Amino acid sequence: MKRMYKITTTEGIHARPAALLVAAVTPFESNVELTHNNRTVNLKSIMGVMSLGVTPGSIVEITADGADAATLLQTVTELIVSKKIGEESL
Repeated sequence: MKRMYKITTTEGIHARPAALLVAAVTPFESNVELTHNNRTVNLKSIMGVMSLGVTPGSIVEITADGADAATLLQTVTELIVSKKIGEESL
């Protein structure tokens, strides 16, 4: 399962949003990855997420694979929208 997001926060995905995302997905069993500019990292790794250098206006893809993938993606979507990190993109 995958979803696309447009990052709207003025700082992109820097330390604080990265930490929020990693903390939100870590309890899930599913494998989850973040892809930006043809580079993919484990979304459970804060160093990996920050290494992507996601800038404002970027489109990122989050892919989850496992038994709780649907719930994981719903949690990520709610976090991204509620914390004004970005918006779901089609």
